[in-house]
Amino acid sequence: MASLLHNFWATPRFGLSPDYKPQCIARFACLASQDSTFLSSESVIVNGVSSIEEKEKSSPIIEVKNGHLAPAFKEKNKEDIQNKLETLWDDGYGTQTVKDYLEIGSEIVKPDGGPPRWFTPISAGPPLENSPLLLFLPGMDGTGMGLVLHEKALGKVFQVWCLHIPVYDRTPFDELVKFVGRTVRMKHASSPSKPIYLVGDSFGGCLALAVAAHNPEIDLVLILANPATSFDRTQLQPLLPLLKSLPDEFHVTVPYLLSFIMGDPLKMAMVNIDSMLPPGQIIQRLSGNLTDLLAHLYGLADIIPKETLLWKLKLLRSASSYSNSRLHAVNAEVLVIASVKDNMLPSENEAQRLKNSLRNCTVRYFKDNGHTILLEDGINLLSIIKATSKYRRSKRHDYVMDFLPPSKSEFKKTAKDNSWYFNFTGSVMLSTMENGKIVRGLAGVPREGPVLLVGYHMLMGLEIVPLVHEYLMQTKILLRGVSHPALFTQLVESQPNATSFIDMLKLYGATPVTASNFFKLLATKSHVLLYPGGAREALHRKGEEYKVIWPDQQEFIRMAAKFGATIVPFGVVGEDDIAQNEEAARSGFTVRGHMDGEIANQMLYIPGLLPKIPGRFYFFFGKPIHTKGRQDLVKDREKARELYLQVKSEVQNNMNYLLKKREKDPYRNVIDRTLYRAFSATSDDVPTFDF
Repeated sequence: MASLLHNFWATPRFGLSPDYKPQCIARFACLASQDSTFLSSESVIVNGVSSIEEKEKSSPIIEVKNGHLAPAFKEKNKEDIQNKLETLWDDGYGTQTVKDYLEIGSEIVKPDGGPPRWFTPISAGPPLENSPLLLFLPGMDGTGMGLVLHEKALGKVFQVWCLHIPVYDRTPFDELVKFVGRTVRMKHASSPSKPIYLVGDSFGGCLALAVAAHNPEIDLVLILANPATSFDRTQLQPLLPLLKSLPDEFHVTVPYLLSFIMGDPLKMAMVNIDSMLPPGQIIQRLSGNLTDLLAHLYGLADIIPKETLLWKLKLLRSASSYSNSRLHAVNAEVLVIASVKDNMLPSENEAQRLKNSLRNCTVRYFKDNGHTILLEDGINLLSIIKATSKYRRSKRHDYVMDFLPPSKSEFKKTAKDNSWYFNFTGSVMLSTMENGKIVRGLAGVPREGPVLLVGYHMLMGLEIVPLVHEYLMQTKILLRGVSHPALFTQLVESQPNATSFIDMLKLYGATPVTASNFFKLLATKSHVLLYPGGAREALHRKGEEYKVIWPDQQEFIRMAAKFGATIVPFGVVGEDDIAQNEEAARSGFTVRGHMDGEIANQMLYIPGLLPKIPGRFYFFFGKPIHTKGRQDLVKDREKARELYLQVKSEVQNNMNYLLKKREKDPYRNVIDRTLYRAFSATSDDVPTFDF
């Protein structure tokens, strides 16, 4: 559920008094259904209207202030539709905050009395061409505004519809299930090959599961944020009877009491504050944001009257029971987003229970967040969907065609989260121009794709993160890595400590190394990162440092030639500058037993690492090798093998060059680099050896 906190910190944004004259207008309308056969005969009568459908027919188009909402069925102009997203695109994260959520709520305090209906936030769109539909199912507040922090990002890649349930609405849970189900079936009929996403926040999670159980034949992807399926185990059970006996005059205190249970106000207030600012500025801005939140909280206590609160608690209990009894019928793909510090519901344990109960369920835990996770700092819903490979436009996820490049905010967050590692490794990038000259930076690497970077895999893949980050920062081009298929299996999903790193790799375009994916990457003129040595090279034994361990296979040469790709061999050294490879334990399986040569039938070893005082990473990209027009490489395996051996030799030579040259680097040690940065007023680009 978007939590009871939403009942007070967010108001319905649709109800207007008869004499209200909005200054900034957006059109909002209900999505009327024509299917009356699904209505319950036990509908609750509100304002003389006894069913959702009858209320829909009698509900006029409503004008809403702030230009924030639009009819969910409004078509976007064709000229606004995009074909693709550029790397480092602006996802708008942080431009809308909980303050926006609260300000609009404080302006519109009277319910409109209309039925549940769909709307699209003005900021959500226009989406990419052929984008799937995303239906947001709100928490107990019912406003549908729980995606306010995520509207702009989601609106780039989804058709976003949000469900609004007016504050005085008394529609039973089973009718809400039927209402959402009718919409799902209608949209599925118009686009049967596309998935439909249901994002359920708390109470909305119960609604999403119930709809999925009733529509097992439809391709649904469920994103559940702290689903309220565990309401029978809420820590607030002892307090619920007190709400019934609480005098009306004390109802104004309820928002303050619940605000400390439902979410983390500090995380809500931090959404639009740059954590890289000086501490004094952060404290000043945080103080201002918290003051705004508290000011709005006082005025929202009358938005949900006591009788409405009691009704919604009854509705929540019904929703939890209803959805739990139908989990066995859910065929949908499910992602559960669970807060470890949820003081409202036992969301951490509930996520594991759902994972065990559902056929296809993935879980991600967030240790520092509360119940209202979608309103808290550090949570980008689209990033989570992308990193768990849940975004797709057809029946199956395609790692190449469905990939969405990292945004500016994602790149900024990655840089912040890994800043300590970048400082410790102090990467030096060298490249070779067409005339053979060695230069600092990546000027020698071609910008026009397809480009295939082929290199050495350091111990445990320690070089991947700084390599992809630096490549993107210098060239504004994303380096798409092809990785061992095991990283994309349930084997990794079962290891919670490994998922954060793997999720980051997938967020930045890591793809299972298959012939099909390799073909698609080159066909789309991508810059591809390939490690022929793979896991065997990355998990090498003690004494095998900086030894190229490749299979006797040259297929990547022939594939590169087919698309005229430019091959850039590179070497990297520095693993021994930050860790020592200890004796390893033998595992019970081989890496690539089907291959020939040195890599065949090798047992997989998991190295032991002994940290050292950090030194430095050095990357050396050799002279580009052009295959455009070289059809002989496609047809003649012997010529392809000759080029393969040349690339392998250059990778080894590049590392030998770096091993020799790094001895003359005056800033190889992290202490020396730190001192340089502290006293140098001219540049953050720490010098290295002469070349």
